[in-house]
Amino acid sequence: MSVVTTPEEQAVVAGEADDALDATPPRRRRTERGSGVSATRKQQTRAAWVFLALPGALFLLFTALPVVIAAVVSLSDYAVIGPLTWTGFDNYVDIASDPFFWIALRNTVLYTVLYVPLGLVIAMATALLLNRSARSARVFRTLFYIPVVSSTVATATIWYWVLDPQHGLLNEALSWFGINGPAWLYDSHWAMTAIVMMSVWAGFGGNMMIFLGGLQGVSPDLREAARLDGANAWQVFRYVVVPSVRRTTFLVSTLLIINAFQVFDQAYVLTKGGPGNSTVTIVYYIYDRGFGSLQMGYASALSFILFVIILAFSLVNARLTNRDTDR
Repeated sequence: MSVVTTPEEQAVVAGEADDALDATPPRRRRTERGSGVSATRKQQTRAAWVFLALPGALFLLFTALPVVIAAVVSLSDYAVIGPLTWTGFDNYVDIASDPFFWIALRNTVLYTVLYVPLGLVIAMATALLLNRSARSARVFRTLFYIPVVSSTVATATIWYWVLDPQHGLLNEALSWFGINGPAWLYDSHWAMTAIVMMSVWAGFGGNMMIFLGGLQGVSPDLREAARLDGANAWQVFRYVVVPSVRRTTFLVSTLLIINAFQVFDQAYVLTKGGPGNSTVTIVYYIYDRGFGSLQMGYASALSFILFVIILAFSLVNARLTNRDTDR
């Protein structure tokens, strides 16, 4: 049985068929596009986990696991060559009554009080002087950064000669002005000052580079606007430059605080903690108790006390910086 249609009906049917064909490819393309984006996202996620696997494994193996082991050892009496004996929190209780710990803490705080402001000021001042595109500025940046990548032993050797009380360069320079220089490394009143001078000289180049990055982010328009308003160089520095690099200053000061409480190499190489325990720092004391007396449990407890102290000082520094920023 055949169905007879008029030409008008055939045209309508053909138009509907064409509309259906035209409507199908966009939906198909959208589906294919959606599946392509989903597949690409899965590939990116898979690749991200692959790249994070090795650093994550190294972090767990060499950072997280040692911290856990140190926490366990800090609650025990362990001498490396003998069995581990559980003692609970006795090590932490003994630290509170340990006079040598308080001497080391006092020396470390003194070092921090001297080192952090001096290192901060010198690094910022040097960055301000070298914040220009001249070739000489680039040369001095390189020269000032060389001590940062030098070994502490080599740096200490140089400063041991500079601070020599008889033929040292520093005392010779002071004698030109009629000043009789002290026996830096052999005088308990000056030994810590000598270590601070060496530390500042050896490390300010890295902080200088950080400040240079912050200073180059200060808009020249702000300085120009301040000058047009009649501000002098000091006012431009105080009201424009300092607020603009406040976050950089916080970063540098935090790094300086952490480095100050972890000072060890300078005291070990130059003075061995002397004279009269005047340069014994907390890390030096940890090293002495752990590897000198083989009291690993006690040394581990000291390490966690040091971590709490560094964390507290860093939080105080962050609090002060945020308060100044809010103003």
